[in-house]
Amino acid sequence: MIIAISACLAGEAVRYDGSHKLYAPLKALQNSGMAVPVCPEILGGLPVPRTPAEITGGEGCDVWAGTARVTGSDGEDVTDAFKQGALRALEHLQQRNITHVILKANSPSCGSGLIYSGAFDGTLKSGSGVATALFETNGITVWHEDHPELSALIEQLLQNGKSALQR
Repeated sequence: MIIAISACLAGEAVRYDGSHKLYAPLKALQNSGMAVPVCPEILGGLPVPRTPAEITGGEGCDVWAGTARVTGSDGEDVTDAFKQGALRALEHLQQRNITHVILKANSPSCGSGLIYSGAFDGTLKSGSGVATALFETNGITVWHEDHPELSALIEQLLQNGKSALQR
């Protein structure tokens, strides 16, 4: 059983500011061959580094509905890149029969439950990112690195593989 993880959580320097957010337990899953990294923003052709972006006018599902946009702090509309990257990431997951992903919290692509408000002031609002909305619509289970049961899941995956996901 293979899951996908945000590339930045695997230690890849793909974030908007050129950094990563290494989460060592997820890197251990990758090293064990049980996780593959994915970054929808990179798959959408966005460079590293890049201007920070947030969803304005809603959340990820609203971006897909055409009622919200993803804009950079410089005002540039990057909605199409975010959508293209999410579609490419979904294709990547489906080709590998991946049904579970652990993504970066609060991200305009990968956030689940909370995302940045769109005001570029550091505040959060309820909602999901563009990729998360697409993944969930397509039956993929999305967790973020702050999920309260994540440590237990990682431990079970490392010990038992696929059976850990069948709870």
